[in-house]
Amino acid sequence: MRVVRDAGRGRLAAAGLVLALALFVAGWDWGRPLGAGTHAREIPTADAERGLYDWRAATFAPRVAQDKRIVMIVYDDQTLIATRKRSPLDRGLLARALRNLDAMGAHSIGVDILFDQPQDEDNALLAALRAMRTPVWLGYANLGDNREQIIFEQQQYLDRFIRAARTDRVRPASIRLETDSDNVARSWPTPQPGQPPLLALAMRPAAAFADYRGAIRYRLPQPQPDRSEEPVIPSLQIDLIADPAMSAALAPMVRGRDVLIGGDIVDIDQFETPLSGRGAHSTMIGLEVHATMLAQVLDGARLRTVPVGVRWLAAALVVLAAAATSLAELRWLWLGPALVVQAGAIGGLPLVLQANGWDTKGLPAAGWAIAWIFAFTAVGVAARAVTSQQRRFAQSALGKYLPRDIATQILQEPEKLALHGEKRAIFTLFTDLEGFTKLSHAIAPEMVAQLLNRYLDMLSDVVLAHGGTIDKFVGDAVVAFWGAPIARDDDARNAAQAAYAMWQAGEAFRRDLPAGVPPIGRTRVGLHHGDAIVGNFGGEGRIQYTALGDSMNTASRLESANKKLDTNVLASREAMILSGLDWWRAMGRVRLRGRQTPVDIFEPAPDFPAEERAALGHIVAALDAGACRDAALADLRAMIARHPRDAALANLLNRYEHIEGGAYDLG
Repeated sequence: MRVVRDAGRGRLAAAGLVLALALFVAGWDWGRPLGAGTHAREIPTADAERGLYDWRAATFAPRVAQDKRIVMIVYDDQTLIATRKRSPLDRGLLARALRNLDAMGAHSIGVDILFDQPQDEDNALLAALRAMRTPVWLGYANLGDNREQIIFEQQQYLDRFIRAARTDRVRPASIRLETDSDNVARSWPTPQPGQPPLLALAMRPAAAFADYRGAIRYRLPQPQPDRSEEPVIPSLQIDLIADPAMSAALAPMVRGRDVLIGGDIVDIDQFETPLSGRGAHSTMIGLEVHATMLAQVLDGARLRTVPVGVRWLAAALVVLAAAATSLAELRWLWLGPALVVQAGAIGGLPLVLQANGWDTKGLPAAGWAIAWIFAFTAVGVAARAVTSQQRRFAQSALGKYLPRDIATQILQEPEKLALHGEKRAIFTLFTDLEGFTKLSHAIAPEMVAQLLNRYLDMLSDVVLAHGGTIDKFVGDAVVAFWGAPIARDDDARNAAQAAYAMWQAGEAFRRDLPAGVPPIGRTRVGLHHGDAIVGNFGGEGRIQYTALGDSMNTASRLESANKKLDTNVLASREAMILSGLDWWRAMGRVRLRGRQTPVDIFEPAPDFPAEERAALGHIVAALDAGACRDAALADLRAMIARHPRDAALANLLNRYEHIEGGAYDLG
C-alpha cells in the first residue's frame, strides 16, 4: 500500500490507464474487430492469438479412424488433363457419375461446383439431375458476398441453371466458406439473408447448427499399426465412379453415405486451416472443409463457447492476480512458486478447455499473458506505464515483401537484414505485362490504378505463397527472388512453380477485366539462377532490400525474350535443372543482350505430352550439336504438324531454319 500512497496522482492515473488496457486485452474476443465498417481494425494481439489457437486446435484435434459415413468424389488435375477441360469442368463426366451414384444407393449428394458458365454437355447433366432419386444439392454462390469468385454474368447463368435443374430432389445449397484476415478457414460461415442452407446443413439438417458460428472441428487421421495414415475422409476419382464397369465394385463405398463432389486441383479452392503444416499438405481443398463440417454435424459436435461474462471475469482475475503479486513484494523464495502457479493457470486453462471439446477460438490466451505482464509491471513501478520500443524497420518491411516463415525467422535474427551486401546464389524472376503502358493511355487514370493494383496484388500473392521475396515493382513489372535473405531446400522448385503460376495469374487477370476495358496482353516471365549481391542498400533513413548483378540482368533478358520467341515463361538451364521438375521442354539456345555466353532456354509445359517433351529435347540437342540437321528439322516439322497451334514450336523451327549451329542472337 506504500506504493499507492506515494505514487502521486499522475502515476496513479497512468497506472489506472495501464490496468484498464490490461483488462481490455485480457477480456476482448480477438476475433472481433475494433470499430465497424471501413474503420474496423484488429487488436494488436490478433496474430499471436491466431497462432496459439491454431496450435491448440491442431494439437488437440481428435485422432479418428477413416469416416465411413462420407465419401468425396473428386476431379483432380489428371482428370482435367484427361478430359482436356479445366473450366468449366466436364459436365458429361459429372452426369455419368451422378447416374451411377444414384444406382449405388448414396444417402445424399452435395456438388461443390458452380455451374456458372454454359457447356455443351449441359443438357445431359440436366437430364441426369431431373432423373435423380437421391437428394442432390447443387453448389450456389451469390454475387453479393462472393465478388472475388463470381461476376454478374456468371450469377445470371447460375440462377438459370439452378432453376432448370430444380426438382423435389435437386435443390441449391450454399458452398460459401469464410476465412479470417490471414486467409485461414477456422469458423463456420455466417448465414447470409436470401442464401440457401449451407451445404453441410442441407445434406444433414440439424437445428443445433442453424445459428452456429463457432470453430470448425478439424480431425486428424488415426495412425495405423504400420505407422501409415488413412485420410480421415476417403475419396474416389470421378473417372472411376463414372465408369459403369466399376459401379458394382465401388458400390459398398457409396451405399448409405453422404457423397460430396468437387475439385482437388492444385491451384483452385485451396484453404489453409489450423492443421496446415501437419501431414502431407499445407492446404485443404474446399470440398474437404465442407466434408469436415458435415462430419461435425453428424457427430453433433457443436463446440461449447466460453460465455462472455466468464471471459471478462477471467480477465479481471488475471489483472488482479498480477497486481496483487506485484504489490505483495514477495521474496524470490515465494515469488518463484507464485509465478509458476499463475503461469500454469494462464497457459494451461486454454489447453484444458480445448482438450475437453470447448471452442477456444475467441479466448484471449496471449491476451491473458500480456495483461498479466502489463498489470504486474505497472503496479510494480508505481503506475509507470511499460512501453516497448518496436523496431520500425522490421515491422514496416517484413510483411510487405517476405513470406511468413522467413519473416518469423528475421524477427528472431534481425541482423539478417543489416545494412550490408553479400554474394548469394539466388533464383531471380522478372515479369512484364504486355501492352499495359499503351493501355494506360486509353483508359481513365483511376481505372489504370485500380487494374494495376489488382494485378500486382495477384502476382505478389503468388510470390509470397511460394516462399519468395518481393524485390520491387517497376510499373507493371514484378521482380522477385528466392534464396535470400534465407535460403531453403525447396527454393528452386518454389521459384519454378511460382514462375508458371504468375503467368496463370496474368491469364486469369486478363480474362476478368471490367466492362469497357480493352484487351490486355499476356504476362511474360523470366527465371534464372546465378550469383547476385543481395542486401539492404541505401541509408539508415531510406533503404531497399534488393539484389544486384548478372543474375538479375539475365532473368530480365529472359523475360524480354518471350516476346520474340512466342513463349510465356522462360527459364535458363541452371534454373531448370535445379527445379527438379519434369515439365520443361527445350526451346533452343539464344544469345542475350549483354551476355557473350549463349543461354539454353526452357519453357514449362505441363500440358505438353511427356514423350513429346523428351523427343523435343533430343531434337534441340541434335540441332545445337549440328548432327543430323536435316533429320532433326524433319522431326521438328512433324511435331509441329501434331501441334499446329503451338506458336513457340513454330518459332523454334523458324530460328533453326535460319541458323546453322550456334545460338540465335536476340540482339
